[in-house]
Amino acid sequence: MSGGVDSSVTAALLHRAGHQVVGATIKTFCYGEVDGPSNTCCGLEGIGDAKAVAGRLGIPHFVFDAEANFAEDVIDDFVSEYAAGRTPIPCVRCNSFTKFRDLLGRADALGCEHMATGHYARIRRSPGQPTLLCRAEDDRKDQTYFLWGLDRAALDRLLLPIGELHKSRVRAIARELELSTADKPESFEICFVPDNDYRGVLRRYLGPGHPALSRGDVVLHDGRVVGSHEGYAGFTVGQRRGLPGGFPEPMYVAEIRPEARQVVIGPREALRTSVLRAERANWLAEPPLPGEEIGVRIRHGAPVVEAVVTAMDGDRFELELLAPRRAVTPGQSAVLYRDEVVVGGGVIVR
Repeated sequence: MSGGVDSSVTAALLHRAGHQVVGATIKTFCYGEVDGPSNTCCGLEGIGDAKAVAGRLGIPHFVFDAEANFAEDVIDDFVSEYAAGRTPIPCVRCNSFTKFRDLLGRADALGCEHMATGHYARIRRSPGQPTLLCRAEDDRKDQTYFLWGLDRAALDRLLLPIGELHKSRVRAIARELELSTADKPESFEICFVPDNDYRGVLRRYLGPGHPALSRGDVVLHDGRVVGSHEGYAGFTVGQRRGLPGGFPEPMYVAEIRPEARQVVIGPREALRTSVLRAERANWLAEPPLPGEEIGVRIRHGAPVVEAVVTAMDGDRFELELLAPRRAVTPGQSAVLYRDEVVVGGGVIVR
């Protein structure tokens, strides 16, 4: 229970259905060391809101300290990815490790049979068949993009009660039950960067003299230097803001070269690509084979587009997109689908 309306209604629906429900919130970092609002996911205000909802429902509520594991699994990865010139998604790491792996261990200790979350996704169970993760009924809210890294065995114990609902219905249920989170606005900040100053986090972990935070050149693809920057960690592929001007057309970040401390820029067309490579793959369904046509989502909220699997090698795969896409960003996820079923995914590296 993060303290938001989605997990609040999840707990309420299960309680109303007759399950013996235990509320759990994870404390992921030291809030006293972080400036900014405290109403982020799992922040101090969120813990209080989760406890209030649990009290309203009459269920026990626990707060578990996962700070050490969260720092190792999520924050360290966040820092190392930016240092490597990529743009990470900490929510994928948090779901893959802290929220599911660590909380399932807590569930075992409490004797709980299942674990439920307020994610917009669905579980499909058929007799004699593997459990499958599927896209939400409301595709505009679908959160399977953040769930591809789950342990496949965790799906067998996972319940996702609001995956069949639209957000408006979730809020309506919360109002009907007079839950204090019914009209709480959604939080979009990274929980450990509530002030949105992620460079401050990098400075704290890397030190101000790290190459990712040091001056370098802004160049064109042919190597011509057209400006300078104060650290390539401040840029991401597709970014337009903060780049040198004076060109006949808008320029965008097309590539980051950390070994040379270069930010490569180019016109909009320079962002188009029809190929991508991903690593650290995780499979929630039968892995695809080379030559298979498959759906892929390259960023949260983007449409699922068609691609062909051109190579599979252990935990790596390559795709050819049937129609070129712009700003395929290293560090983001490539999530693969067969219709509504999540096949798996990986981290884009090129």
